[in-house]
Amino acid sequence: MLSEQVYTRLRDAIMRGDHAPGAALKPQDLAKEHGVSLAVVREALVRVVGDGLADRLPNRGFAVPAFSDRRWQEITEARRTIEPLVLRLSVERGDLDWEARVRAAHHRLSRTPPFVPEEGEYISGAWSEAHRVFHRTLLDGCGNPVLLETFDRMWTASELARRWAAHRAPGRDHLAEHRLLEETALARDADAAAEALTRHLTLTAAALAGKSPGPT
Repeated sequence: MLSEQVYTRLRDAIMRGDHAPGAALKPQDLAKEHGVSLAVVREALVRVVGDGLADRLPNRGFAVPAFSDRRWQEITEARRTIEPLVLRLSVERGDLDWEARVRAAHHRLSRTPPFVPEEGEYISGAWSEAHRVFHRTLLDGCGNPVLLETFDRMWTASELARRWAAHRAPGRDHLAEHRLLEETALARDADAAAEALTRHLTLTAAALAGKSPGPT
């Protein structure tokens, strides 16, 4: 129970930006902060590393991933390769219930504020979850649990980068991007939906790199 609590607090703190990119996560300091043993903190840190939200460095302990880490671009490359293909399957195979879930997920996402004062300058937990559910719902019409599990793993690994990208590109029109994804998917236009998703992922990668993505 203690390890679960510390894990949740630490994960949320990293997501909020309480620990800067590249910052050390010192077990001794965290144990003192949370009033728990080193063993509990280390167990929580191992779980955070497993989520892709921290690195375990040889002979250097734990740290938040560096902002410039090439890993984020590699994750985006993997997502741009896999997710448009899964979306094509979803558009082809999704039934009426899938259409209803996509509409409901998009409605929730569009009505959820991405930023709230009490959660600082990074995107809110509520928006982040609504965002995950929308993208997961778009793909779950594919009916292939192995592909969906792959999406889940990539999503968790890229969550921190996504929050940093939102901070670096505050003027990005997420509403329009997500609306286009919903419209093309429900219009059963697999080509347009896959293109919209590729563009959406490319914009996130570009925000992390601090440059314009150019045409895709």
